[in-house]
Amino acid sequence: MAFVPKKTKQKTKTCYKSLYMTEELAEKLNKLAADNDTSFNNIVISIIEDFFEQEKI
Repeated sequence: MAFVPKKTKQKTKTCYKSLYMTEELAEKLNKLAADNDTSFNNIVISIIEDFFEQEKI
């Protein structure tokens, strides 16, 4: 199944975190964001949430 980023949530309590990653990974995430007309942040959050849903964590 193709990866589909989640829609941006509104009015949800959030917090700020920093991530350190390779430039190559950042470029891949930026491309995925651009291809899906969304933000880098939404792509990262969608991937993390998808992982937890699939793993039932």
